[in-house]
Amino acid sequence: MSKKNPSGAEGPGAARREEIRQQEQRLQRRMASVAHTVVVLSGKGGVGKSTVAANLAAALAAAGKRVGLLDADMHGPSIPRMFGLQGKPASSDGESILPVPYNERLKVMSIGFLLQTQKDAVIWRGPLKMSVLRQFLSDVEWGELDYLILDLPPGTGDEPLSVAQLLPNADGGILVTTPQEVALSDVRRCVDFCNKINLRVLGVVENMSGFICPHCGERSDIFGTDGGEMMAAEMEVPFLARVPLDPAVMHSCEDGGPLVEQAPDSEPAAALQTIARAVMDLEQND
Repeated sequence: MSKKNPSGAEGPGAARREEIRQQEQRLQRRMASVAHTVVVLSGKGGVGKSTVAANLAAALAAAGKRVGLLDADMHGPSIPRMFGLQGKPASSDGESILPVPYNERLKVMSIGFLLQTQKDAVIWRGPLKMSVLRQFLSDVEWGELDYLILDLPPGTGDEPLSVAQLLPNADGGILVTTPQEVALSDVRRCVDFCNKINLRVLGVVENMSGFICPHCGERSDIFGTDGGEMMAAEMEVPFLARVPLDPAVMHSCEDGGPLVEQAPDSEPAAALQTIARAVMDLEQND
């Protein structure tokens, strides 16, 4: 028998279960309006995962797709700065959270839009982070989307696991690494993680794959080369692209405009466009 308080109403546990049930129903309704969902992951931080996610979303939007980009990194929300949207608060229509538009085809949502200042630290334990992530998926009014791109925090912890549970029909994940072994060993675990949670690996991206000198154009393999492609072959997953280390990438992140827009003819932008084309191949299965 369920416990009831003296007034005859059910206790707080039942109320919380009902709240979660309604939230899950809203989540299903939201996701029914999204044609494809792609998560961007990395085994460790500092490999340029958010840069790849931001440029992937921008490239898809430039190709005429309706795109939503969810920055799911609660402790290091960098996506607003990459689009020049820092300081812009998210709004509400009274029932839903409204994402911040970057342009007419790309909408962005991040915990950074909900903080009072850019200096605020998010000091949350796992259950609260999971609650906010669930709310982002269930209560953000994306509208009709061709693609929802999720930029997840690094590692194989609570957030990636929760996304897999909340979005069992996600199309798959793109794994970002750098060429050196210290990063590759972590992304191997990321591949294993995806296999265990039944998240299809759409492919591996080797970021910072060689440095291109802005003066002479010579390429130097600072972190080694081909490690990502060899690891992908070893783990039997697709290899998508090598994105070279170029000062233009840093400038685009700092200036608030994706590289695929600011320097579309650059070698890194060409590699990022290759990733976008691979993602658009998902439409062939529709």
